[in-house]
Amino acid sequence: MDILTILINDGIIDKVDIKAECLDKECSWEDIKALMRKKNISENKLLKTVSKYTGFEFYESILTEEIDVELLKDISIHYLKKHKVFPFGKNGEIKVAVNDPSVVEPLDDLSIIFKCDVVPVLVPENEINAAINRAYGEVQEDTDAIIQTIEDDSQYSLDEIDESADILYDTSDAPVIKLVNSILTQAVKSKASDIHIEPYLKDVIVRYRIDGILYQKLTLSKRLHSAIVSRIKIMSELNIAEKRVPQDGRIEVKIGDRDIDLRVSTIPTAFGERVVLRLLEKGGRLLTLEDIIKNNELLTEIKQLIKISHGMVLVTGPTGSGKTTTLYAALNEINTPDKNILTIEDPIEYQLNGIGQMQVNTKTGFTFANGLRAMVRQDPDVILVGEIRDRETAEIAIQAALTGHLVFSTLHTNDAPSAITRLVDMGIEPFLVSSSVRAIFAQRLIRLLCSNCKEPYAPSGADIEKMGLGRDYFANKVIYKSIGCSQCIYTGFKGRAAIFEFMKMTDGIQSLILKTSDSNAIKKLAVSQGMKTLKEYGMENFVANGLSSLDEVLRVTEV
Repeated sequence: MDILTILINDGIIDKVDIKAECLDKECSWEDIKALMRKKNISENKLLKTVSKYTGFEFYESILTEEIDVELLKDISIHYLKKHKVFPFGKNGEIKVAVNDPSVVEPLDDLSIIFKCDVVPVLVPENEINAAINRAYGEVQEDTDAIIQTIEDDSQYSLDEIDESADILYDTSDAPVIKLVNSILTQAVKSKASDIHIEPYLKDVIVRYRIDGILYQKLTLSKRLHSAIVSRIKIMSELNIAEKRVPQDGRIEVKIGDRDIDLRVSTIPTAFGERVVLRLLEKGGRLLTLEDIIKNNELLTEIKQLIKISHGMVLVTGPTGSGKTTTLYAALNEINTPDKNILTIEDPIEYQLNGIGQMQVNTKTGFTFANGLRAMVRQDPDVILVGEIRDRETAEIAIQAALTGHLVFSTLHTNDAPSAITRLVDMGIEPFLVSSSVRAIFAQRLIRLLCSNCKEPYAPSGADIEKMGLGRDYFANKVIYKSIGCSQCIYTGFKGRAAIFEFMKMTDGIQSLILKTSDSNAIKKLAVSQGMKTLKEYGMENFVANGLSSLDEVLRVTEV
């Protein structure tokens, strides 16, 4: 029976529907799906109905554990996407997901490739595409083979492709393009935050930063360096001819079904241009304060703090410590229709609905200070300044905080009390700092122990002393250490979490700031009033709960 007869017999469509949709031409599978959409009939229902009559089993989705990348090594991604088919299976049985039950040729082709019969199953089109993207995101390019191809070929092809195209779907045969695509794909698969391409005297080192730690991944011949850098410059629209000055650019790529934003930085070194790419997944879920802050007491305090009508809230920490993510979570918490929230950032890392976001552009003279000055004339309730870098920006931000606006911003300091010292060093009067700043919290990211391989151990007396909380505190708690396994790339850690040092601007601290900006004196008073240091927060909330290790917390907090 043909598909139209099946659907008519089941009462899903009638001949009038068919005539209206197909006119005088023969109905294709796409025509039938278009008709189903008009009648608000889901693709799943369509496929289930067809399944009853064709004998093809219906699958709502393809499970990741059923995907065997070995099946795909001789099959082009372009072929699968063109025919909307996907081979999968385990235990020797090969199934082929199809969307159109009338397809024959791809099934015959795959039977020949696998040298056995294949079993067709009906799967929704979006699920087939998702499986293809997942699988080819997992299939690593044979980097050694690519490098060998380049070594054997004296000519490098650097043809430009659309930088926003899916690089898994790139049809280019140029070895250098394949190599760069492979480096990017493997970085995304490894959940790296940065890619470092570093030239030295005889070779080029490629390193990935994963969970805050750099790992060496590739060692390439020095003669590949120029071609790789040129390819990246083409993608980020930088000047290929200029190699003597630093350059900054941006690339937007698709890797499978993931949109990745790459910030590119090049600098000249003694052995050639060094390139660093910062990876940001644009489609990533925006974290909430509950996701970030695991201590309920601190979470309650911060939720109350961000609802004040005016004043300045600062987040401090080094680059890559999650400051912007925390501030976005805070903005999302208070983002309601009755508030006008404006931000000025460099760069804009997440698109936030209902919030006006501005991008710093130094080439046109649009700096943090200029943007902030214009922003206060836009009647804002809440302002986010990506970073306070100079006295002018600090002065305008503090004036905004004193004139009825809630201002969020970041500073690069080691702990919360040091932010006061930094502002005074910039030239801000102590009385302005004490009256405008409402709270400061320092932040760091620590790695979490891999739940698959972590092991309990009895800490020594020296370890207990390092923890600084006393032996009795850990009497009934299990302490774990890192081991390493295949699931965590033998690092012993998987994932990261934030630790905090939260300093409220009490009357005592405000009075002390008027007398001195010494961070040690301010920290001593804040601790006496109940402030938990970064180390204490990490020990109490992560080491004592078996989520991270003593060494990891000490690595991050002891400077």
